[in-house]
Amino acid sequence: MLSLRLRRTSVCKTLPQNFFQFFSHQKTSDDRPNSFPPLAATNLNSGVIEEEIGGIEQAMQLPEGLRRESMPRHVAVIMDGNSRWARQRGLLTPSGHEAGLRSMKEFIRLCLQWGIKVVTGFAFSIDNWTRPKEEVDIVMTLIENLLKSGLDDFIREGTRVSIIGDTSRVPESLQRTICEIQEMTRENSKFHFIMAISYSGTYDLVQACKSVAQKVRDGVIQVEEINESVVQHELETKCSEFPCPDLLIRTSGELRISNFLLWQSAYSELFFAKALWPDFGKNDFVEALASYQQRQRRYGSRYA
Repeated sequence: MLSLRLRRTSVCKTLPQNFFQFFSHQKTSDDRPNSFPPLAATNLNSGVIEEEIGGIEQAMQLPEGLRRESMPRHVAVIMDGNSRWARQRGLLTPSGHEAGLRSMKEFIRLCLQWGIKVVTGFAFSIDNWTRPKEEVDIVMTLIENLLKSGLDDFIREGTRVSIIGDTSRVPESLQRTICEIQEMTRENSKFHFIMAISYSGTYDLVQACKSVAQKVRDGVIQVEEINESVVQHELETKCSEFPCPDLLIRTSGELRISNFLLWQSAYSELFFAKALWPDFGKNDFVEALASYQQRQRRYGSRYA
């Protein structure tokens, strides 16, 4: 399965000198693992699908209680709580972001295994540019390392990678990496991983409105022709076959969507998890999916 390796050495080289302090941590009884536990072959239901992954036929089974026909096609996740996770352990903030990226890797692994087609992860908000420069630099380096080290696996797994957001603000090296990985995975169709970097829902709507206005100015369309479909086609999620998430998960106990996929989430089912993102594991994900499958999605209508 997907194996994204984080390069700790290159990240540490970007740290200012005062970051190289040793912080001890006394493990407490309520500490939770900082990544998903290994998948155990226990009590799986009869929902089995055969799919070729990396040239090997594998049986993909769902945990007990989940129904294959009711799985979401697109799951979006607001990966919140990295800094708090680090503070609770007496660690520096970058350690929390590294743990968060490990959780992202495992989250993608389960989505691949369970047949979810699209995942959109909120990696870095436009509003996050107000954070300390040292922290921002670390996050940018981690994201670049994640994309570079995962390229071979993305290609082998048939994963398409797309980046949404105002990438003109990210470092030039990351801009080059984004262009390369998007181009090299463009034709992959088994799974779609969308990473939101320097993104916000309001930014997305404004850039879509500007694009529509330009088309009106150029005579491509008339004002009377503008409808929901026209606007949605200009949103950055137009890169996806399924641009609107069926399920949106937010971790860390916060009860808001923080300017993420505002248009696209109009009819998304929301799930708010108490776990901090580095602690969000397989059982938490199963709980979110089970909750999703218990809901009736009416889109404004009534069932008989």
